[in-house]
Amino acid sequence: MAGSDRPRAPTIREVASAAGLDISTVSRALRPETQRMVKPETLKRVLAAADALGYRANPFARGLKDQKSMTIGMLVPDLGNPLFPPIVRGIEDGLRDRGYVMILGNTDQDLGREKHLIDVFMQRRVDGLVLATARRDYPLVDVLSKSGVPVVLVNRTVDDASMSMVAADDHQGIGLSVKHLVEQGHRRIAFVGAALEASTGFNRYQHFLAWMQTLGQTVDKELIVFAPWFTKDYGAEATAELLARDVDFTAIIAPSDMIALGCYRALRAKGLEVPKDVSVVGYNGSRWCDEFNPPLTSIHVPKYDIGRETARLMLNLLDNPDAPPSRVLLPTSLQVRASTRLIR
Repeated sequence: MAGSDRPRAPTIREVASAAGLDISTVSRALRPETQRMVKPETLKRVLAAADALGYRANPFARGLKDQKSMTIGMLVPDLGNPLFPPIVRGIEDGLRDRGYVMILGNTDQDLGREKHLIDVFMQRRVDGLVLATARRDYPLVDVLSKSGVPVVLVNRTVDDASMSMVAADDHQGIGLSVKHLVEQGHRRIAFVGAALEASTGFNRYQHFLAWMQTLGQTVDKELIVFAPWFTKDYGAEATAELLARDVDFTAIIAPSDMIALGCYRALRAKGLEVPKDVSVVGYNGSRWCDEFNPPLTSIHVPKYDIGRETARLMLNLLDNPDAPPSRVLLPTSLQVRASTRLIR
């Protein structure tokens, strides 16, 4: 048979023999989580022997021994959202050091699909779950809490604080948006929000109201509209609704760059220019903010760092199953470009 000609993979016993060391020392040297227990010169010797023999660790065999699958399941609400790829990359990079791989599932904000994917992950015996799904009221929290599987929420919160989570500091971020516009002389500031049932949508709206009050600004309810979700098309529709009210404003704060892009489209359709007629501030600091016309002032979210921190929390939960939930908010920053201007 053709398959019989395939060369046999070297074993850890052969690596130990080539390095002149016992198997337990070689095993520690080849496992990322125990390499720190091996002297540097011994580690170098083992890795050289493994490389010379073409040895590759078998995570599945290791998982059987440790009763682990060495996989983490992750659910995201929209793989088309440019926010998520850098977060996913950060998580994967953080998990890779310990030999874990990640399986992605896209929910399209469908709770039934989400439940199905979680069931699939459980059947495949994932060692942990990372959830970027959006709902504030999350009916699967109790189910997951009782499952015993470590869970970390990313870019979202739930009203129940029973799970670890990592997100950007939206209170700080929205504050940077409002303060920037106020410092530029704007007083009639509109808010084109999105998805109040999502933690990000709800929190950023609440922070907008709080910061307007803190800075002594009047909130005009006629200048607040909401899109069903964080997309360009929905952002354009919500902005068109705002413009149809025929109420004066000089600036818009959007809770995502995709919503801001929709704002551009609707303003342009009415013959209004950014920032000559209306200043616009986005949120997330997507890589393509510089490609907007004009380039978009936005709140930069440290997406890759959020991913790395998520991986760190997950690994900590895997090592310490009884560890209490952790809540990590990473700082944001204002990236000023050409979509905002000083007014008098």
